Formats: sequence, C-alpha cells, structure tokens
Amino acid sequence: MQKRHTDRELYFREQIYTTQTYVIPYISRFVAITPQTRVLEIGCGEGGNLTPFLDKGCECVGVDLMEWKIELGNKIFSDHPNHEKVKLIYEDIYNLTSQDIGLFDLVFLRDTIEHIPNQRRFMGVLKQFLKPEGRIFFAFPPWPMPFGGHQQTCRTRLASSIPFYHLLPMFLYTGMLKWFGENPRTIEGLKQIKETGIWIEQFKRYARESGYRVVYETCYFINPNYQIKFGLKPRKLVVLDKIPYVRDFFTTVYYCMLSVENG
Repeated sequence: MQKRHTDRELYFREQIYTTQTYVIPYISRFVAITPQTRVLEIGCGEGGNLTPFLDKGCECVGVDLMEWKIELGNKIFSDHPNHEKVKLIYEDIYNLTSQDIGLFDLVFLRDTIEHIPNQRRFMGVLKQFLKPEGRIFFAFPPWPMPFGGHQQTCRTRLASSIPFYHLLPMFLYTGMLKWFGENPRTIEGLKQIKETGIWIEQFKRYARESGYRVVYETCYFINPNYQIKFGLKPRKLVVLDKIPYVRDFFTTVYYCMLSVENG
C-alpha cells in the first residue's frame, strides 16, 4: 500500500493536479468549461477532481456513497471562494433524478465505473442527467491491466507489488491474498472489484446498448496520473490500441468522451 492510499490530503492534491493538468484539457475539446458549465461527478469522494472545475467557476455537484468523504469534502470547500457553487451529496445515484439535481453539461467519472455493479443498467441511468448537448467523461483502468484488480492497495508489500495475479480464478486469488496476510476486509473489497472490473470492449458495448456514441477515446500506456504519483511522463498506447481485448492488458487507463446518439 502506498502513502496516497491512507493520506487523504495527498490523494486530494493528486486528484487536483491530474484533473487540472490532463483531464480538463482533454474534456475542453468537447465541452466548454466556463462559469456557466454544470458538472456532475459520480463517485466524487472528497471532491478533489471537482476542485479545478470549481476554480474555473463551474457549478459543481458531487455524489458519493461514503458519508465521511462527503463530510470532509464539505469542510474543505467551506473555505473555497466559489463554495456556493458546489454541492456534495451523500446518496446512491440510483436514488436521485434530474428533478433532484438538474441537468448537466458534463457528467464526470474518474476511476469509478470499475467499482459499480450492474454497469449496463448504470449507463442507462446516466442519460437522465445530461443536457441535450451534454457529454460524459470516463476514465478507468481496464480489468486485465497489470494492477486492474487494485491489488496495489493491499497492506502487505508482496501482495501490493505483484501484477496480474488478480486475473486468477477467484479461489486462487483469494487464497493468495490470505497467504500474503491480507485481512478479511481487504480481501472482501478486492473480491468485489474482481466482480465489477470492466474491459474496454465491454464498456463500449454497454454504451452502444444504452444509446451513446463514442466521441473520442484514448488508451494510455502510461497513465497521466503516474506523473504526480511516480514522476513518469504520460504515454499513449500505439499500434496495440487498435487491437480489441489485447490493448486492455497494456492500457493503464482508458479515457473516453460519450454523447447520446445523434447528440
């Protein structure tokens, strides 16, 4: 486990850096980021990813299932110059409608879709929150990439540093985690991620079935977030990015902009 997994302030700053430096420029080609822009982040945590949007004057709404993260985020934003333009909500997104929170120019999910059960249903639910010309941004690690199982969050050094073993059958995977000395709570969390991990083609199929089209997509061999984490310069995956399924093993993060079909 790295320091960033327990130091929430460090994690918050990393989110700000990557979203400000890489994600907003990526999104800005398709969505104007202005004080008139409404942004919804699902799985917002304390709101680190929303901060650069709020800095630009956007109206921001964040939704998360972790109450303590929402409480901490509200405390952090209480001192922000634009604090009146941000709202963090402790709720299941399935319990909210556009009547509750309105329509948005941008719906934003970074490192979230791979944690959500029943992703096919979830993709359909998102449409109700989009304005007619709205866009959805996704960023997630494909399941087969070296650490797609999030095993880097393990507490023991050996368990957190071995790539690909999350691809083993469940009984072997959990057996290894027990042998490494991981506690039952960590093992249960990693089992859940194994059940919800998503491939790029799987994601695109759910998007098509839900009536979206891919506006733009990028496979990164070196995740832009690795610059702030490890000092590595982002690199796009080339050649292999055109080969479905194979690319998932070499893509450390997949960026994608969606719109409603014909939108």
